[in-house]
Amino acid sequence: MFPLLNKDRENPAELFQIWLNLPKAKKFAEPHFKMLWSEDIPIYTIKDEKGKSTEVKLIAGSIENINALSPAPDSWAAAPENEVAIWIIQMEEGAQWNLPVAGEGVKRTLYFYKGEKIILNGNEINADYAIELAVHEAVSIENGTTNASMILLQGKPIQEAVVQYGPFVMNTEAEIQQAFDDYRKTEFGGWPWSNKSQVFPRNKGRFALYSNGVEEKR
Repeated sequence: MFPLLNKDRENPAELFQIWLNLPKAKKFAEPHFKMLWSEDIPIYTIKDEKGKSTEVKLIAGSIENINALSPAPDSWAAAPENEVAIWIIQMEEGAQWNLPVAGEGVKRTLYFYKGEKIILNGNEINADYAIELAVHEAVSIENGTTNASMILLQGKPIQEAVVQYGPFVMNTEAEIQQAFDDYRKTEFGGWPWSNKSQVFPRNKGRFALYSNGVEEKR
């Protein structure tokens, strides 16, 4: 864990935990870890006819000629034909933007988590709602009278059986039991620090430590 940034004021955090499953063929791929530093995340910005701005942070996927950082090599997102997208959309009050059309078979959900209201193809939506969208037709987002924030999740379904128990996600009950056994024996590689509630020192700064021993600092 990292220490709080501010000592003399609040440390607000906004967190989405997104789990992307692996197909059966990739379930036993080598583990991979990658930091997506905020300053490296590509941003797509567009202004409408009224000069109002929409900004899209591309965590995964692409818009026009702007591509997100490369995903884990064995991720479902690594294959472009799966059209995986994770976009954080921020719209200025009164802004309008047309979502790009996606391919056949893609599923798309828009979660409107901050703002007053938006209008999707003439339908008024209040904050704290998730909307499943059609991907083969144009969808217009019109923002209300305050700035708005949304997250869009998109991709082709893997279309395999899923058996899930807590953080373990496999394809059969037997595989789940094997995952339990593996965890009991190895803790998936073990916890490398002496303290179970490890907090790194404040002066260490921003860093990522990779399995090969390489430490990246920002």
